[in-house]
Amino acid sequence: MSISVIGIGDNVVDKYLHSGVMYPGGNALNFSAYAKLAGVPAAFMGVFGNDEAARHVQDTLHELQVDITHCRYYVGENGYACIRLKNGDREFVAGNKNGMLREHPIKLSQDDLYYISRFDLVHSSINSHLESELEKIKRNQRVVSFDFSGRGTDEYFEKVCPWIDYGFVSCSGLSLGEIKEKLDKLYHFGCRHVIATSGHEGVYYFSANGYLEWRPKYIEPVDTLGAGDAFLTGFMLSIIQSGTDAPDNEKVMSAMRAGGRSAAQVLSHYGAFGFGKPYSTS
Repeated sequence: MSISVIGIGDNVVDKYLHSGVMYPGGNALNFSAYAKLAGVPAAFMGVFGNDEAARHVQDTLHELQVDITHCRYYVGENGYACIRLKNGDREFVAGNKNGMLREHPIKLSQDDLYYISRFDLVHSSINSHLESELEKIKRNQRVVSFDFSGRGTDEYFEKVCPWIDYGFVSCSGLSLGEIKEKLDKLYHFGCRHVIATSGHEGVYYFSANGYLEWRPKYIEPVDTLGAGDAFLTGFMLSIIQSGTDAPDNEKVMSAMRAGGRSAAQVLSHYGAFGFGKPYSTS
């Protein structure tokens, strides 16, 4: 089945403090890059500054042939995050909270909405400052996925979940009971399919069809940055390519395995998907 996808929202560079190298990243941007690297036509709609970080991300997307024709551009800092690695696990040390995107959130025009409606899947995230536009997107779109990371209040979930088909939430460090409680909460706030990830401990899914869990094979990580984004991309591509809006348990388990394969590839190198470049510290 031929499909195309778009990520809308956050882009950053991840600046590795131990090496002085920056890598393109951000949940929505990673989704678009991973989809394109998997052979799926992909676009990204976001907000760029005009510094060396912004230029590096744009150059990378041009090289990958990800469509960025509907991005916004401003004078100022691009989003960035400073990263420290500890035994292969990434720790976020500092950042500028998405730079120009935070100052200039995306407001969708009718032309934007028409453009977005051409894609089979729209993905965004809690870091994308897109909450006020989600209803517009969903009313023009068959499938919307969203990454809540490990954050969000009940008030936030009540506002966002009704417009989300597939919601992803990070639950590392939570007990199984706490994970099931989070799945149930997001589902009852309106999210139709909820997927919780907990690193190599497991993946947990809840929908009207019930509850499923899957445990990936442990892989010693070089760098965990981007693994969750790679999982959700692989999962969603598998779901969309299955050609149904209501996947049965077999299709969900197949999607989990596909997500696991995507995440495993990311664990073996630095950066979300490579394309590292030294950055100036002046």
